[in-house]
Amino acid sequence: MQLRRSPKPPKSPTAADPSCRRSQTPVKDPPHGHDPTVKVYVKVKMNSPYLLCMDEDTANTELIDPYYLWIGPNERNLKGQINTDITETGKLMLKPFRKIMSGTYSCTLSYRTINNHFEEELTLKLFTFLVLGYREPDYSYQINVRYATLACHQLANSQFFEGLLSTVRGLIDGLTCKLTNFYHSCHAIKEPEEKLQNELFLSFRVDPFGKGWEEICSEVMYDCEDETNARVQKARDLIEKFFIRQPNVLKNEFADPTKIYYIEHSIEITRIDNCRSGFGKNEITHNDCANCCVVCDPNTYNSMNNAHCQVCNDIQIPYYGATTC
Repeated sequence: MQLRRSPKPPKSPTAADPSCRRSQTPVKDPPHGHDPTVKVYVKVKMNSPYLLCMDEDTANTELIDPYYLWIGPNERNLKGQINTDITETGKLMLKPFRKIMSGTYSCTLSYRTINNHFEEELTLKLFTFLVLGYREPDYSYQINVRYATLACHQLANSQFFEGLLSTVRGLIDGLTCKLTNFYHSCHAIKEPEEKLQNELFLSFRVDPFGKGWEEICSEVMYDCEDETNARVQKARDLIEKFFIRQPNVLKNEFADPTKIYYIEHSIEITRIDNCRSGFGKNEITHNDCANCCVVCDPNTYNSMNNAHCQVCNDIQIPYYGATTC
């Protein structure tokens, strides 16, 4: 991924260096407030932005013998670590970022100044960052459609639904997607100024984890959610076009059109987001990354690919990204 460079220092103290923002915005900038700790969100398997060991004052001040000491999670000295890049001016990059790297990173800047009496003074400044890994959510799509039917209590309704699912599976064959959560019911509907009509309510979900998805993910170098989400979005588009453009084909293929027929414009498609184990959404805590699956905080976990992390009341979890309680 190409990174854009900016020669100017950050205008806000303790902000992440904007020179390494990516076009896909896998890194989200935190808000500026009174909390000296700055939150930085880094997409898993991507490099972090450069974290600056300076503020506006030091960026515009002559520093004599500056020394930068970066400390990571578990009080680990980051100098010489294989997954870090620390420049001679104290900038830190974490590469590539993994879930277990989430946590607090601090830099102590020490430097000397010489006053008008040629006396040396030692100055220390501390800058702190909370760096959190995130992933894109896994997309699935809930599909709801309606059909008019002659009677609710007839075998043809179930046969029609099975035939419809078979055709939809054929549409998305090759995309490593699958259909789940099948459901159908029949109800008598009375629209204003219309006669009573029996309608079939048909529902199913399409998700990207069909046969062969593991092999597809093993072939990509980047985050697999990008690939699986692209495939399930293509499946959604194919299904939507099928219902919008081919209602007559559906009628003729499955049943006598005088008994069961598609109600045009009845299709409803809803995206459902889920997070991988160890990650979850939290629109309040992570409002700057509200649509991200952010690594679970200590004492929380996600073990079932749910949308949110859950509090663990049984044991203390001191680390980020727990998958069990």
